[in-house]
Amino acid sequence: MNHRRSVHIMTASAPISPNGSAPRCEHADGLTPVEPRSRGCRVCEALRAGWKALRVCLTCGWVACSDDSPHRHARAHYRETDHPITATVGPGPTWRWCYVHGRQV
Repeated sequence: MNHRRSVHIMTASAPISPNGSAPRCEHADGLTPVEPRSRGCRVCEALRAGWKALRVCLTCGWVACSDDSPHRHARAHYRETDHPITATVGPGPTWRWCYVHGRQV
């Protein structure tokens, strides 16, 4: 059985704000689907640490723990690489986050 999973991104960048006035995020322009490079946060696994949720980098497919997790490796990946947009991984609602704008896109 093939367990590979593509992360498909939304093509339209709908503003996310109570009144619909948030500017469009240009960082979402031109994103293409990426393959997650792992099933979990490799850094947490090496530390034998757990995570609350996972995020995938929509530039390179790196999978890391979320800001809700103790080590925040997804944010560390952004700081190291300047890859601006991440998406949720796993069950539940799907959404994207732009670290540059500090909001959902």
